[in-house]
Amino acid sequence: MDRSSRPYHHGDLKAALLAEAEVILERDGIQALTLRAAARAAGVSHAAPANHFGDLTGLLSELAAVGFRRFSEMLAAARASREERPEGARGMGHAYVDFARTYPGLFALMFRGERLDTARPVLREALDAAAAVLRSTSAAAGAEGAVAQAAARWSLVHGFAMLLLDGRLAPMVASLPAGEGVDDLLDAVLAVTRIGD
Repeated sequence: MDRSSRPYHHGDLKAALLAEAEVILERDGIQALTLRAAARAAGVSHAAPANHFGDLTGLLSELAAVGFRRFSEMLAAARASREERPEGARGMGHAYVDFARTYPGLFALMFRGERLDTARPVLREALDAAAAVLRSTSAAAGAEGAVAQAAARWSLVHGFAMLLLDGRLAPMVASLPAGEGVDDLLDAVLAVTRIGD
């Protein structure tokens, strides 16, 4: 039986609704994600999600929090690998783009502020955790220039990820030498801009 059509029977209904909401988001896009669609996918009454999230903004905000926690974990793992080997310095940029490629719907939702309630505690905590990991990339730069370096890194990798998801980098990737792909292009971009050193 397909996961999206399997009825919910026991356990954590909130987590089940979030999992089904993520499936809908990634498969069908944000326009298809409604409280009713999540309830239907979880096999519960259409009123059930309102008990946990209030409204669609609540569901989207909590789903974005799931994304930001996952995102933070990927970035932190890349940061740890950077400490083990010098070439890992660009790893966080790759982790950022890898997250966007792996979870394109979730990534787009996370950065759609108009759809989210950032005052919601679960989302606020997840946002703060992600921001702390992102800021940690410039800690070695010291106080002077650290903010500008963090902004430059974030702008570069976020812009790269968005262009990639929108298909705008496809012609550039296609023009690379045989055997090279998105990761090679990102390495080259990071090297040219000296971000990640």
